[in-house]
Amino acid sequence: MENNLDTLVEQIELLIAEGDKEQIQEYLDNLNISEVEDLIDELPEYGATFIETLSINRAVNVFRILDFPTQERIIKKLSGPKITELINELPPDDRTAFFSELHGDVVKKMIILMPQEERKEALTLLGYPEDSVGRLMTPDYVAVKQDYTVGQALDHIRKYGKNSETIDVIYVIDNSGVLLDDIRIREIILSVPETKIADLMDNRLIALNAFDPQEEAINIFRMNNRVALPVTDKQGIMLGIVTVDDVLWIANEEYTEDIQRMGGSEALDEPYLDVSVWQLVKKRAPWLMVLFIGQFFTATVIEGYEMQLQAAVVLMTFVPLITSSGGNTGSQASALIIQAMAMGEVTLADWFRVFRRELASGLILGIILGTLGLLRIFGYHLFGEYGDTWFLLSLVVGCSLVGVILWGSLVGAMLPFLLRRLGADPATSSAPFVATLVDVTGLVIYFTVATLILKGTLL
Repeated sequence: MENNLDTLVEQIELLIAEGDKEQIQEYLDNLNISEVEDLIDELPEYGATFIETLSINRAVNVFRILDFPTQERIIKKLSGPKITELINELPPDDRTAFFSELHGDVVKKMIILMPQEERKEALTLLGYPEDSVGRLMTPDYVAVKQDYTVGQALDHIRKYGKNSETIDVIYVIDNSGVLLDDIRIREIILSVPETKIADLMDNRLIALNAFDPQEEAINIFRMNNRVALPVTDKQGIMLGIVTVDDVLWIANEEYTEDIQRMGGSEALDEPYLDVSVWQLVKKRAPWLMVLFIGQFFTATVIEGYEMQLQAAVVLMTFVPLITSSGGNTGSQASALIIQAMAMGEVTLADWFRVFRRELASGLILGIILGTLGLLRIFGYHLFGEYGDTWFLLSLVVGCSLVGVILWGSLVGAMLPFLLRRLGADPATSSAPFVATLVDVTGLVIYFTVATLILKGTLL
């Protein structure tokens, strides 16, 4: 693939050097849309030239699959007529996604370039909340009435299907525009022409509400084998459709944002290499400062047990072991629950089930690692370390690990539920945040256990 791309780049560079626009257009027209996108990625300075050269249909298909920073860079360099043509030919859902990323004054200039009907449509779609299904939908679909025959429906599809986003699914509405059902096109094609559409309806309708969050649409598509889903208002009137390609795009963005937040950073608005160093600092600094302040409490806890540490310096040896074990366990639990929430496997109502499972698994994991800690101290004792108090010390480490790991499991699992309940993104209960929280509380558990067990001996 890489060699093929190198060849494409070399050939297009030769054609650009020769300055023959007709040959460039012919060459680009013979490439796949994805190959033109690759060329724009490899030769960003010629992105606008490629879009300007392509026929409008192919230009639209290339433009709609580019990431926003590239789209914005290209649109600034295009001629006025090409911008007008491109904006008017973009599918409504792709146009809405593009407008959503632009500054308000730029959107106003773009909308002026559109005919009145399309302008009204664009403003309607932009009127829905930013992360709602309404922003993803397109009003380009084919709908028929239930009293149509299959023959009439096919005539209707031939007449209006060309401008539809997809004709894999045909929608049935009543005279008021209320959605009644959806029918796969194959069922219509395979039926005799005299069959009534009403006879093909099975009333197993799955629809989205325009104000539903986009995450809900992702989950519904994931659970149902659909290429498109209808979108309605609160009264059930059909407004448009959402296609699986748009949902996959949003799912990828959601996944990327979640991974970045779980790493202890704000989500990047652009690809990593397109973000300036200053922007990277702005995205990462707030969380790092929060986590750094959290570590102050770790120092405070250690200072609070200074007398115990002076009396038994050996306790300090096991601090990294205790804190890292608790932090790792909490991060594990947090990642598992966040992923389960994203997949729709776990909801807020499941918090107590998750609590019980983590209580059991955290206890078992704590016993396993606590036993390993005990064996480690016993092994070193055989070589003369830790003296006569080795058994008590092993109990401190073993019991502390059980407590810290159990606590880490519960904190890591419950924090995403708390954030979701407060309306925040569970992904912000990132691994570093959980680790810092468990570090502080883990030290309290460790020193408390040490004080109880070692009192009268080392302490």
